[in-house]
Amino acid sequence: MTAKGIDLATVDLDNCHREPIHIPGFIQPHGLLFALDFYGRLTHVSRGAYDTLMGLPLLGASWPAAPAGLDPGLWRAVTAALNDEKTGQESALLKLEVTSGDVVFDAVIHVNDDRLIVELEQRASSSTDLAAFALLAYRHTDQLRNRKDIATLLREAVAAVRQLTGFDRVMAYRFHADDSGEVVAEECLPELESFLHRRFPASDIPPQARSLYVRNPLRLIADIDDDQVPIDAADATARPLDLTYSVLRSVSPIHIEYLRNIHVQASMSLSIVVHDRLWGLIACHHGVRHRVPYAVRTTCDVLSEVLSSSVHSNVERSAAKRRLAAVAVIERMTKALRNETLASSMASDVEALGKVIDFDASLCVLGGFHLQSNLSGVSAALLLRWLDAEDDSNVVAVHEARQLPEPLQTALSPFCGLLALCIDRLNHGWIVLLRREQVETIVWSGIPAKLQRIGPLGTRLTPQGSLAEWRQTVEGTAVAWSEQDLAIAHDLTEALSRAGAAQAVRQARARAQMLAILGHDLRDPVHSISMMGELLERGAARSPVEYGARITRAIGRMKRLIGEVFEMSRVTSGLGLNLALVPGDLVAFVGALVDDARMAHPESIILLESPPSLMARFDPDRMAQVVSNLLSNARNHGVSGEPIWVRMADDAGCATLSVANLAPPIAQAQLGTLFDAFKPESVGNVRNPDGLGLGLYIASEVAKGHGGTLDYSHDGSRVTFTLTLPRLTEN
Repeated sequence: MTAKGIDLATVDLDNCHREPIHIPGFIQPHGLLFALDFYGRLTHVSRGAYDTLMGLPLLGASWPAAPAGLDPGLWRAVTAALNDEKTGQESALLKLEVTSGDVVFDAVIHVNDDRLIVELEQRASSSTDLAAFALLAYRHTDQLRNRKDIATLLREAVAAVRQLTGFDRVMAYRFHADDSGEVVAEECLPELESFLHRRFPASDIPPQARSLYVRNPLRLIADIDDDQVPIDAADATARPLDLTYSVLRSVSPIHIEYLRNIHVQASMSLSIVVHDRLWGLIACHHGVRHRVPYAVRTTCDVLSEVLSSSVHSNVERSAAKRRLAAVAVIERMTKALRNETLASSMASDVEALGKVIDFDASLCVLGGFHLQSNLSGVSAALLLRWLDAEDDSNVVAVHEARQLPEPLQTALSPFCGLLALCIDRLNHGWIVLLRREQVETIVWSGIPAKLQRIGPLGTRLTPQGSLAEWRQTVEGTAVAWSEQDLAIAHDLTEALSRAGAAQAVRQARARAQMLAILGHDLRDPVHSISMMGELLERGAARSPVEYGARITRAIGRMKRLIGEVFEMSRVTSGLGLNLALVPGDLVAFVGALVDDARMAHPESIILLESPPSLMARFDPDRMAQVVSNLLSNARNHGVSGEPIWVRMADDAGCATLSVANLAPPIAQAQLGTLFDAFKPESVGNVRNPDGLGLGLYIASEVAKGHGGTLDYSHDGSRVTFTLTLPRLTEN
């Protein structure tokens, strides 16, 4: 028999991945099979079926209109399936008990490839105590449903399957990212060599076998020495019968040889399927013929579904927890980008990212500045040149040193895994997460590149090649980045890209507005200086001292405008404010500033309330800038003649400074942009004609740079701005 040009008799290790195992043309001998098309014609029947099943129509004949010797239940089930319009849309249809003479069968009816396929398996004469078995099965199923830990879940599943089936050895495989499988749980006879923690190469389960494991989760091989039973077809030229969902499908010759080489006479497998992928297997081995009754297999099938569901729930819980943490990190970093504090918060942001994606070191670069790095300058520069030369991918993932250029392999040592996230390609912005080399000794069951010999059937597995323990030391690799690692990385880069694009638009608009306002507002002081200078030059000034004072005031206004624009440009470019934090007493510091303000503005009434001392770490120049700005706002926007209240306090371990003045509340519509640069309502304000509306923006950025906040409130009569900073303890 051939399929797609492959002769099953010559299947060997060179082409076993293409072996058509779903259409073998044979079944195992512990049952019988027949198939019908949807016209009711018997198209296929396993050889010998007529010797066992009475009343079965001849090959090529139509399904009878009456039982005519067939078991009535079987006749009704098949007739109903043939007449049901929905039958062709389903695979597993029905399981029932069938009697033919003195023989009792377990029958399964399913549909595949436009054929109604009926399989019958003779029930063993020694029946199981069904009540006791049902209780045992229920207990095992209930235990698996209630386990929250995958390792415990797999251990208990292995124990349950062995107790139910009686196999010599039952193992739980868990597949790795490279599709190799590792035995993570095992129950076996004490005299058997343990396979626990052995690794089996991906080639042990070819792709087409993996596909069948997903579609048909239970597979029994009762005896590898059984003679397989051919399936006869009414039309010899018709395509082979697809046995993907069959319980009796015969066994690949390669797989039989594999089992023989590892001294296994009978086997059974249960698939663990998560997200429609083969996540793992429960594999059962026996040293002699072992036919597991259909009722027991059905229970194991249910167990497999419960196990898959429980593993899926565990995987989803873990993934959901990571997704939630990732969302928080992404929101935190995009907020920092919108607030133009990403550069200053990068170190803490990457630390938070480390709780979502495991890494050993990192490199963060933005606009040519190394914001955080565990690499030398030379190594970092070499890595960044390589990343910038890569294609336009915003996420670059490597877990093997050989994937990197040789100079970079040396420069990055001892790291050989990297996950690079491009956060700003224009400004060479990268977050690079690094993983150390993980030297690992893997215990394989057989050399991954199988030992082979040439035999009558071509290149075959040798016993030593398919079982013998073989140790491999793996170097130059790091723990591979998982699918969820990569998904989080892509989500982060996309979110930052979107936020960055929006921020670029805002910055472009702000720069244009800044230049327009600066050009307009510098015109007056420049004109004043020019006029005063011209009059002084001509000797026409009535009072040189007065004109000099006017020039000084004009220069002061220019300095203030230019200073505010400079501060804003540092923040919007991502450089942040230069802060030199030193420990100090805020009470003494602010008290001196209040005294200066009283002297400079004797018309203002400033009331100060404070504790004896309040220690914090702060930049004196920047803090003076904040306090002066808040006092200036209170003077300019408060009710004339009414006092300004300055209050300092220790509030829940934080140092607070509030400046309040009598005034109506700020309009609700303005609160969302209160701490933004270039607020339209601030530019050209008659109460503050010399300002650009940058004061509160810069004060807020200074507060953030200190790890604090600047907040607005209104209590019914007073406008209050409150600065909150972390407080230093006496120690």
